[in-house]
Amino acid sequence: MTITRRRLLAGTSALPLVAIRTRPAGAAAIVCKFANNLPPAHPLNLRATEAAGRIAAATGGEVQLRIFPSSQLGSDTDTLAQLRAGGVEFFTLSGLILATLVPAASINGIGFAFNSYDQVWPAMDGALGGFIREAIAARGLLAMTKIWDNGFRHITTSSHPVSVPDDLHGMKLRVPVSPLWTSLFQAFGAAPVSINFNEVYPALQTHLADGEENPLAVIDAARLYEVQKYCSLTGHMWDGFWCLANRRAFARLPADAQTIVARELDRAALDERGDVAALNASLRGKLTQSGMVFNEVDTAPFRDALRRAGFYAEWRRRYGDAAWTVLEGAVGTLS
Repeated sequence: MTITRRRLLAGTSALPLVAIRTRPAGAAAIVCKFANNLPPAHPLNLRATEAAGRIAAATGGEVQLRIFPSSQLGSDTDTLAQLRAGGVEFFTLSGLILATLVPAASINGIGFAFNSYDQVWPAMDGALGGFIREAIAARGLLAMTKIWDNGFRHITTSSHPVSVPDDLHGMKLRVPVSPLWTSLFQAFGAAPVSINFNEVYPALQTHLADGEENPLAVIDAARLYEVQKYCSLTGHMWDGFWCLANRRAFARLPADAQTIVARELDRAALDERGDVAALNASLRGKLTQSGMVFNEVDTAPFRDALRRAGFYAEWRRRYGDAAWTVLEGAVGTLS
């Protein structure tokens, strides 16, 4: 982020009830990189691009976000390191991957914890989300107030559908680089393979992995239906993207620009949630037309298998009683 001399001038009309900044002629803009691992067509990138336009307008061009989709700046782990160092100013990242730095960030992804969005949003906009943001802040990063939706995750495979826990036994299943994902599928007897998202398609194409798990919007946007046949609607975890900022870079923005950036990114997150909800209502039909075969799944046997394997007891120990109490306050008793 490069910052030069700037003046605040009174503005009037472009955006109702919002002060508009203007830059002195010749003054350089503050250009911020906004990185993510999703394809350009995903709602997150579409809404981030809209937010960038609103931020530029509201700051009179003083603050500009450049969007870098599809892991253009590196893998998730590489980009997280750049974010911490200040080479990237903003990064949207799954809490389950962020957990390599902030262990509490993955707690919303506990297997089969959430039943529906009626539980997700009150939890993530309330006590559970606040608990996670405090843990993120303790590691020197800033998380925007509203988490973006990645969605409920489902299992896709190239060989056979997954209907019961035993169907996962021995399966080479791609998972993100996250201990929670690895632990979840090991509890079912699968053979999880940790692979960054930008490498998933070729891994499935070459059968380095036989299956993977993602929300329908990602399966569609990344064209995973081209290398996967079956989609089992397990909804085994809900996953979201925290919009993270380098704290030092954010603090160097003028105070009113900080307010504008945070407001517009949170607005974009809410808009993106609506987009994903609309996509989820239509994508099953679209993916079926693309050749995927869907099957409904009774989740009770999977949850019971996790209890028998000691999965919930183990992760309660790892997160600690305080964190687990906040989670169960949102979703009910798990262990």
